[in-house]
This record gives sequence, structure tokens and C-alpha cells, in this order.
Amino acid sequence: MSFSSYERKEQFRKLTEEQWDVLVIGGGITGAGIALDASSRGMNTALVEMQDYAAGTSSRSTKLVHGGLRYLKQFEVKMVAEVGKEREIVYENGPHVTTPEWMMLPFYKEGNFGPYSTNLGLMVYDFLAGVKKAERRRMFSPEEAMEREPLVNGENLKGAGFYVEYKTDDARLTLDVMKKAEEFGATAANYAKVTDFIYENGKVTGAVVEDTITGDTYQVKAKKIINAGGPWVDTLREKDGSKKGKSLRLTKGIHLVFDQSTFPLHQAIYFDSPDGRMIFAIPRDGKAYIGTTDTVYEGDIAHPTMTVEDRDYLLRALKSMFPHVNVTKDDVESSWAGLRPLIYEEGKDPSEISRKDEIFVSDSGLISMAGGKLTGYRKMAEDAVDLIRDQLAKDYGVYFGDTDTVHIPVSGGEVGGSEGFEKFQYEKVIEGVKLGLEKEEAERLVSFYGANVDKLYALYEENKVKAGEEEIDPVVFTQLIYALKEEQTYKPVDFFIRRTGALFFNINFVREHKDNVIRYMAKELEWTEEQTNEYKEELEQLLIEAVKPVEYAR
Repeated sequence: MSFSSYERKEQFRKLTEEQWDVLVIGGGITGAGIALDASSRGMNTALVEMQDYAAGTSSRSTKLVHGGLRYLKQFEVKMVAEVGKEREIVYENGPHVTTPEWMMLPFYKEGNFGPYSTNLGLMVYDFLAGVKKAERRRMFSPEEAMEREPLVNGENLKGAGFYVEYKTDDARLTLDVMKKAEEFGATAANYAKVTDFIYENGKVTGAVVEDTITGDTYQVKAKKIINAGGPWVDTLREKDGSKKGKSLRLTKGIHLVFDQSTFPLHQAIYFDSPDGRMIFAIPRDGKAYIGTTDTVYEGDIAHPTMTVEDRDYLLRALKSMFPHVNVTKDDVESSWAGLRPLIYEEGKDPSEISRKDEIFVSDSGLISMAGGKLTGYRKMAEDAVDLIRDQLAKDYGVYFGDTDTVHIPVSGGEVGGSEGFEKFQYEKVIEGVKLGLEKEEAERLVSFYGANVDKLYALYEENKVKAGEEEIDPVVFTQLIYALKEEQTYKPVDFFIRRTGALFFNINFVREHKDNVIRYMAKELEWTEEQTNEYKEELEQLLIEAVKPVEYAR
């Protein structure tokens, strides 16, 4: 089945006509992972997402494939070991979208961490997580720490730990997992909202799905249905009448982005904020971003926003660690707010809210998966699909094998792992320059699309003249055509946030290209005037919210 925006009708027709082994509800990293695992085992798999892929939590994280260091403080040894190993698998299966990032952890006199506890913690972490030799921890003296990043607070500095985290583009990782599932035969549709469930003899056998673009509704039948809706998991459990016992508690985290001309950070830092919360400050593509907050959230799940209080909290934290960096609220170039769906049990202390993933099975047979972390998406999917496999065998006498996703690269990751990617990148950048691209542009495309870059290069060559006619930069036009033909991009926000990450990390790119991009998309996708205005306003609103906080929590 094609992953093209031009074939929405065909995608919905197929969803309706087939009897699916598995219907996955939710196109974030968890749902995408389940779709890949199920389809790669041979299950006939469908997925529907009410917004765009990764539009919720999966495009609004700290954009790190965490190794789980902080879980050591809670003595969650098993989690540290599992998360550390999963991190390596994510990296090897998608080295274009996941890259090692050395992180410095400064410690201070009377701080939460000291030289002994940090060294011991990182040593145990290296062991549990199976960290490769080249990436094992190092310890710095105060002088070495200041040399590594002169911006950090030097007062009462006792030294620093140095260890590796992995940086990612969370939305593109989700998309690349989804595209690989499609390669294995999965059918997926975005802007496809489950409005009701279908039951036979008290058991859930399908879902009523609305195409939110056209308003048309469809009936999708499946032997097994899994609810992987992230923050919306409980909304679907309520529809099923099965929300009881444990439930979700949503917390909000925001991040601020600065240009490196105002915050010239060159070394990623993990540090204690004044109230004891751990904060990341990370350099990325000429920018630096800092986060995150952690506040209980009860507003609009589809639209969390930064408040003045959120912004000022991070500005204070930044000032405490980087006292000589003179940034103010006016220097915030962009921001994003995301929700963490955590599992809460009545009667438990709020500090006992779990960050682990759990699976709930209702009396109707609806399977719901909640909680968990970006890093653990593959293992979560394996656990969910193992359960589905066992149920299909028991209920229908059909048998599927074990997962093989440890060895399946995501779309674009077919480059021979991290070692193969280095050579691949070098060769493809040379190819790109020969086509007329600037070296920097070629590097960006290769690291963005990995093995799919050949498709981009072909589109670039084919459409140079057309790009001029449409008054769109040839590289931007190439990315846009690819996003429409190969990545189910339907709205401007899909392109400028989830396909390119530009609204977060290159907001002026959005301002520069939005009008011509919207004009081309409107023509290609045959939007009505009303649609065009609606989608344009949606993007304009997000451009405002990225910079200007609301006065109160929504």
C-alpha cells in the first residue's frame, strides 16, 4: 500500500474492505512500533491516527533516546539495563536519525551529585546498559569541565561526569518506523479518528473511523484492536466502558530554543535546577534548547501550550547553570510543549506515578498500552504483539512467530548500521555535490533521510525547473514533493513540524517558505478555499505560540 497523500481515498477503501488481524489506534512511536512488529511477523495490520503521525507526545519530547541514567537514583536496575540495550538497538537500526551525543553532568559542593556518587553511578550505568568501550564514562576535574564548556557556572564546581546519550528527531524516527511497517504490508491513515467501537456478542470487533478531512466515516473490522493513543488512551477506554483501576495522569513538559548567537552552547549539559529537577541543555544545528518542566496537566490534550510560568522557570534554571549567558524572554526563538502519559493508581502517592509501560485488556477484548518511554518503543511493541499473537492462536487458531525487530532497520536505516553509515554518508554527500547541491545541503539531506536520500536526489534533478516555476527553493521543493508522495503529508503543519522540524529549530525557514509551500499544497491536494484558510491559520497560530506564551495553563 502506498504511503502517499494523493491516495487517501484508496487507503480508506482498503481499511474498510479488508479483515485485519490487528487494528492499531494511534500513530505515535508506540503505535508505529506495534504496526512494524505486527506486520513484520506477517499479521495483516492496519493503523489509524486521529491527527498526523507523531503529532502528540512523539514530536514533543526532549529528542533524546535516553539511556535511563536517572532511573539509577530510584534503583530501577532492570529498567536501566533494558533501556540501555534498547537505546543501542534504536541507534543501529536508524543511525541517520539517531546520533551519539556526549553529555556533561557537572557536580557542585552541596549539590545532588558528588564526584564519588557520579563516578559510581556512571560506572554501574555503563555495566548495566552494556555501554560500548568507546562510549564509557569519563570524569573531569573542575578545570577540564570548564574547558569543555566555559559557559557553566564555575562557582563551587567540583568536577563533572561525561557520558553518552543519543540525540534523535523523534517525529522523523516515528515516521521512519511507520514507513518500514508500510513496506511490510501495513496500511495506515492519518487524520483518521476512531469515533466508536463495533461489538459482536460483547466483544470488540472493529471501529468506526472518521476521515477528519472529508467527514466521511468508515467501518474497520479487525480480530484484535490495540489502543496505543498515548495521552488519549483513557478517552478510548471510556468509549469502551473499561476505564477502571489504573488511569493516566498527564504531565506537561516544555522546551525553549535559542540561537547560538545568544546562547553559544557547544557541549550538551545535564544539570540540577535550583528546585532539584534535572534539566537538559543541548546544542543542535546552530541552536541550543533547554528543557524540560514537569507540571500536572488538565487542559486540551491536543493543544498543550507554554505558559509564562513555564518559560520563566526554564529561564531561571538556565541562569543558574549559565550565569554569564544574558538571555531574556525576548531571545526565545521557538518552543514546544508536550504531554507525558503516566500511569496512576488511586490511593497512591503522586511520587509513585509510574513511567513504565503497562498493558490493559478490557472485558470486550480491547487491548490498551499506556506509559513507557521513546527509547523503549521497540520492546513495548514486542510485548504488545506477543500478547496479540497468543490471543490470535487461542481464539482463531492462527499462528505467528517471534519478533525480529532487533534486526530490522527503520526506513532510511538500511546503511549497514552505525559503522556503515559513516561510509554511506561520505559517498552520498559527494554524489549530492555533483548534482549541484551545496555540501552543507547534501550533508543535511543524507543525515535526515538516510538510505532514502537517493529518492530525494532523483526528485531534485527532475524538478529543478518546476521549482523555479513554483518560486520554491529547489531543495525545499524536493523535500515537499517527497513529503507528499512518500510521507502522507496533508497539512502545512505536517511539513513544517513533523517532516522537517523547522518550526522548532529553524523558525525563520517557516516564515520564509510558508506562503509558496501552502499555495503549492493547496493546488496539488485540491483544497477548497475554506481548507486553505483553515490550514494557513493553524500554522500562523503555532508560529505565534512558539514564541509567545499564554498567560495561564489551558
